[in-house]
Formats: sequence, C-alpha cells, structure tokens
Amino acid sequence: MEKVNIGVDVGGMSIKAGLVNNNGDILFKKSCVTDGKNVPKFLEDMKNLLKEVIEEGKKLNLEIGGIGFGVPGMVNNKLGTIDKMANISGRNIPLRDYLSDLNLPIYISNDANVAALAEQKFGAAKGYKDVILLTLGTGVGGGVICDGKLYEGNEGKGAELGHVVLVLNGRQCGCGRKGCLETYASASALLRETKEMMEEHKDSMMWEYANNDINNVSGLTSFECAKKGDKWANQVIDNYVMYLGEGLLDFCNIFRPEVFVIGGGISNQGKYLTDKLQKYLEDHNYGYESAPRSEVVVAKLKNDAGIIGAASLFIE
Repeated sequence: MEKVNIGVDVGGMSIKAGLVNNNGDILFKKSCVTDGKNVPKFLEDMKNLLKEVIEEGKKLNLEIGGIGFGVPGMVNNKLGTIDKMANISGRNIPLRDYLSDLNLPIYISNDANVAALAEQKFGAAKGYKDVILLTLGTGVGGGVICDGKLYEGNEGKGAELGHVVLVLNGRQCGCGRKGCLETYASASALLRETKEMMEEHKDSMMWEYANNDINNVSGLTSFECAKKGDKWANQVIDNYVMYLGEGLLDFCNIFRPEVFVIGGGISNQGKYLTDKLQKYLEDHNYGYESAPRSEVVVAKLKNDAGIIGAASLFIE
C-alpha cells in the first residue's frame, strides 16, 4: 500500500486538495468553489472536499498519513487555527478541531512556507539546503528553508519577508507599517509604477501597448515595452529590479541562501528577470566581499506548489 499525504491549497474563493506521494507526485486532485465571507459554509465545503479526497484514496488503495494546509495569511501551527486571512471574514478559525472527526493528523502553515518546501524538495531548489522563496503577486510572500528544514517562527507566524522595511517612512503598506518591500516589489507596486511613469511621459511606447487606455495596463506592459527598447519602460523595470534586488541583498546578509526561488505572476518573465536580479546581486558583492554566490531561479511547480508543499509538511 503506497503512502501518501493530502495537501490542501486554501483560498478565500476556492479550495484545492490532492493526494501526494513521497516523490511529490499528485495522484489525484479536486477543487471546490467556496465563500470565505461565510465561515460556516467555508468549513463545510472544506470538510466535504476532504471527505471526497479521502474516499478516492481508499479506492486507490492508498495509506493517508495526514492532511497539510497552505493558507494565505496568518496561522497558528500550534493550535491549528487560521488567525487572519484575506477574503475570510472570521478570525482564529479552529480548523484542526473542526476536522478532528476525519481522524487524521492535521498541520497548518502559511502558503508561501509550503511553496518554499515544495520547491526545495521537488522543484527549482531541489538539492539545496538553504533556500529563500519569494512570491511576487498582489503582495510579497516569503518562505525560508534553513539547513534543509522549513523555518516558520513562533506559532508559524515568521518568515514574513515582504514586510521588512526597505524605505523608512515610505509607502503605506496594508500591514500597517510604511516602506515595506511589498509596497515596492509586488506586482501591485509594479503596476502602480508603470501607470505613474506613463502619466509623466505621454510619449512612452507603453501607451500604444495599452491601446491608449491606462485601465489596460498590466504586469506585462512595462516588461514587454522594455524589451522593445522603450526608455521609460526600462526605467520602470530598472527601479523595480533595484528595490527587489535590495531586498534580496538583505536576505543574503541574514540567511546567506544558496538559492532564491522567484514565484508569482512576475516570475513568468523567466531569465529576463532573474538575469537582471543576478547581475544586481553580483554588482553589489552580496553586501560584502568574498560572500558565497546565491543563485536566482524561477519556481517550477507553479499552481501545484501549494498542494505538493502542504502535503510535504508530513514528509518534513
């Protein structure tokens, strides 16, 4: 009987769950739409989905070891609660207690943490022991692997790398502080910078790319126009790389990782982005002379990272 774990990728509007073996292969997966504004329904949908996945595991003659969760928000991995999550109206939701009748061990972690674990065990960082993952989306998520072990901090609330302050008294962040990395290096920040540059320079190619409508601006606008040689788009990208690169340098000095894994929508730029970041690190000597090299790579597991990483909490 093959041993597997269930990995659950939690969202405020949908939940994905899968059966994952110890090689990181997803043998079965299923998802459901839910309503995070209605906590009782959210929990009921979660339980019903897991019952279906467990039943499928029985049909496949699989031995299920436990259920791991990746949650986009603050969790308490000691109590098994979701303490705060975007698109969820409740606080301190007792997920582990609610699912106790499934009679399986349950572990809850942050979504970026489990993505880092997935990439380190089965993805772009396989073979490395010291890994930093950054997800560049609406915000900036962070995951840390130290000496082959997932670092979560007290109650699982550590490794919030997007909320280190990059600019003192800088832009207001949703976390309540000002000048966080998230406000300068997220996809949302890139979008804002692109629009501001376009408003200042009406001759930019970015206007043509957006069909002369600023509402059409996306994360691709500055990147694609920079590749075509637009001066102002290149300035947006250079500024973005500077801010993100400074964040990476800070993490170099704190963690000295062997590799940075870049995920999220912006990572679709591939080597165009990672080459620029690698050069920025090299040009700045990683904070001081004679420091070991940190590679910058793109995440490989994409939309499956949450399921694989959450299940890997039990391999961990």
